[in-house]
Amino acid sequence: MLPLLLAYLLEIIKTQHQIIVYLIGSLLGKSLSRKDMDEPVRKPYRKLQVDDLPIIDVPETLDYRQLLADYEARHGRPLPPVQRRANAKHRVPDSLTCPRCQAPSSYLYANNGGKGQYQCKVCQCRFNHRNRFKKQAVFRCPHCFQTLEKIKERKDYYIYKCKNNDCPFYQKNLRRMSQKERQQFQQNPQAFKVRYLFREFLFDFQPLAPSSPKKPKVDLSRLAVSSHTLGLVLTYYVNYGMSSRQTAGIMKDVHGVSISHQTVLNYANSVALMIQPFVDQFPYELSGSFCGDETYIRVKGRWHYLFFMFDTVKKVVLSYRVSPHRDALSAIRAIDDVLRKLPSIPDDLSFVVDGNPIYLLAQHFFAQHGIPFDVRQVIGLTNEDPVSEEFRALKQIIERFNRTFKGNYRPTHGFGAEEGSVSFVTLFVAYFNFLRPHGALEGRVPVVIPELADLPHMPARWTKLIAMAQDFLQQEAA
Repeated sequence: MLPLLLAYLLEIIKTQHQIIVYLIGSLLGKSLSRKDMDEPVRKPYRKLQVDDLPIIDVPETLDYRQLLADYEARHGRPLPPVQRRANAKHRVPDSLTCPRCQAPSSYLYANNGGKGQYQCKVCQCRFNHRNRFKKQAVFRCPHCFQTLEKIKERKDYYIYKCKNNDCPFYQKNLRRMSQKERQQFQQNPQAFKVRYLFREFLFDFQPLAPSSPKKPKVDLSRLAVSSHTLGLVLTYYVNYGMSSRQTAGIMKDVHGVSISHQTVLNYANSVALMIQPFVDQFPYELSGSFCGDETYIRVKGRWHYLFFMFDTVKKVVLSYRVSPHRDALSAIRAIDDVLRKLPSIPDDLSFVVDGNPIYLLAQHFFAQHGIPFDVRQVIGLTNEDPVSEEFRALKQIIERFNRTFKGNYRPTHGFGAEEGSVSFVTLFVAYFNFLRPHGALEGRVPVVIPELADLPHMPARWTKLIAMAQDFLQQEAA
């Protein structure tokens, strides 16, 4: 009887422990579970095929006033409005205008006996409530030139499909099926992707648009400590990857400076906000060989995604976006960071990335805005296709960079706010680009600034880098 009672009580204790862990994670953003601190589960990417861009047909718009003036110039008399019969059964609403030339209702016919179609006497346009001239653009299949039909509305995009059964793309995919696949297709056609699809993005995001810098909460010019002390704090916290508590401890035990771990975080957040515009808008000399990848970072007890874009030759970090989602918009923002650092968009621009389909969606988004580039996807750990075999070396470069970042990030054990994660990543990128010697560059830093190279030690270089960032902000404000 006693063993059964003990087993029952143990089950109750385990259940209570799980409830406590869940409540702490939900209310405080912290977790007591050791399992939560393990690496996130790496699941294979969902198979997503991104088709070629459609043919975009932009309807021509006219001005009825100009058309009336041209008519009068050609015929020597004005074009009269429509003469309606007094006993006409089907009248044109007074508020209706031509969607093509904006002619008023006095120039419009009820064209098909009140069944919803109208015709403009000025431009001869036939239209109804679903007329193509009411759309900003018409998407056509690039294989059969048929108009695409909207089939789904997602949060960030609309999905259009070509429903033409005679479409060469559709017929080709059907012919490729095996006997077994044909039987499965007849039973469950939704399991196969055989028709042409296109995604129209709805992001409120303009490529190559400048971003405004944020002001730090702490004024660095009014700090109670010296600039050398600030440089020491950043050296320990960023260069050597110490946690904020370890940094505060070594400042007390070695240098006799008493500061709290929260003060270390406040200094880091303020310096990151000040130095970020300098890092993002620095005139880098780039090679044109770019690769990208995502890694993980812990924020409020949950895994977030960190998008890096990297110059594989110059060893310069060009983008470092922290996002709670691994989605197409995050990939678009990361690629846009690279594009804004280029003096001009080259014709042979390409990015080497992994097999995540969000980069193909990002490629289509920029192509819709007139910015074409290629995406080279290195898939898996073995070279099973020619693209992976050719660009595997470039992908491994950014994988090694990810390991370097994780070595500095791991002692932090995550961040309690998104601001802290962004600040840490910003400081690490500034350190990697301007202060950290790189073995592949024969011991030189990726971006050589003579004012920093001549200084004797790292705290002085951090102080000088902050001063240069302050001067940059003042020049931007002027």
